[in-house]
Amino acid sequence: MPELRPAAMLRAMRMGERPVSGDLRAFALGIANGSVSLEQAAAFAMAVCMGPGLGEGGRVALTEAMRDGGAVLDWQLDGPVLDKHSTGGVGDCVSLILAPALAACGAYVPMISGRGLGHTGGTLDKLEAIPGLSVAGDVSRLRRVTGKVGCAIMGASERVAPADRILYSVRDVTGTVESLDLIVASILSKKLAAGLDALVLDVKCGTGAFNPDMEAAHALAEALVYTANGAGLRSVALVTAMDEPLAPAMGNAVEVMAAMEVLTEDTGCDLSEVTCELGGALLALGGLVPDAEDGADRIAGALADGRAAEVFGRMVAAQGGPGDFAHRWRDRLPGPKFVVEVGAPRAGVLASVDGRALGEAVAALGGGRQRPGDRVDPSVGLTGIARIGDRVEAGQPLAAIHAASEDDARAAAVAVLGAMRVADRAEASPPLVLGRVR
Repeated sequence: MPELRPAAMLRAMRMGERPVSGDLRAFALGIANGSVSLEQAAAFAMAVCMGPGLGEGGRVALTEAMRDGGAVLDWQLDGPVLDKHSTGGVGDCVSLILAPALAACGAYVPMISGRGLGHTGGTLDKLEAIPGLSVAGDVSRLRRVTGKVGCAIMGASERVAPADRILYSVRDVTGTVESLDLIVASILSKKLAAGLDALVLDVKCGTGAFNPDMEAAHALAEALVYTANGAGLRSVALVTAMDEPLAPAMGNAVEVMAAMEVLTEDTGCDLSEVTCELGGALLALGGLVPDAEDGADRIAGALADGRAAEVFGRMVAAQGGPGDFAHRWRDRLPGPKFVVEVGAPRAGVLASVDGRALGEAVAALGGGRQRPGDRVDPSVGLTGIARIGDRVEAGQPLAAIHAASEDDARAAAVAVLGAMRVADRAEASPPLVLGRVR
């Protein structure tokens, strides 16, 4: 390993120089083992944001080093090890559907997921709405459940990419979260450590996403794919629309319900369409089907015939949840104390939706976090959310609010009405898949 020279590297970065790969590797390994201080990590994050960046090669070097600073899983299984990552949006419960569908098609899916923060939801919070289910991240437990069931969805173990956990906490308090280089390294270091054979990246674009701008979303997709492939992980990215919630529900228990409706009732909604597109691309990349179109058909088949729902039920049981969840999920999930419908202010067409504002309304109800560590109420959220282009009459429900109190419901109603615009006509909605990066 190159000699660690953090101060010299930081001085060079301050002068506008890009760090060389060897210095980046030594620095990232130093963050993981504690020989680089938090102050130096903070200075590094700021230098990356303020300077010329790391460049494509530097991004690969940093990501690989962050992977190598902790445990790297090695699988000996009879199928490809696949996973998906989403950059975050609203009403996005694809992971709950895609993981078991991929497993039903012959893949293994050790999905390391995260929690919600701000206006976007977190997969782990959604799963924890299921009574008894544990998402505690442990390498041996992840191995055991994945090998037994075909998929597992858990949090990151402290042994996996420890430099990312430290660097992210520094970025959060120094205003450097938005750095493209650091976003890419953060996402991919954990995926590389999971020992995957292939990865599909769902880069969201729209008012409900962190990237409202198409150019920025495409740049992130390209950076993720280039870096993953440069580090030896086959990947493909889909840029998908996120101007409105992907599911007709937002919240934790209600999004589990939306996922279960796709798994058990073949609803044919936008949520299932995006799931099939992502799954099809990943099955093709993993070598299980000849092309993405055939893969999408395979995912649709696993949803339609109940195989994906059966796998999801076994995963829930293996992670401590009810053994009969796949059949009695409506009875097992927590319900709200108050349900209030929000009526359309006039007749017309739902012309636009501010996805971020809806996400913030759900967080204010208690369904999300304003800060790490905030308690989440799994029972609150929105259901029956109207879609852009839907024709409505005056007073017809645009959404139903699930709240813990009447005061919370009234405040959320004001926010929901402000986020959903009814007009005489709506502009044509964009396709769900806006672009692909291979």
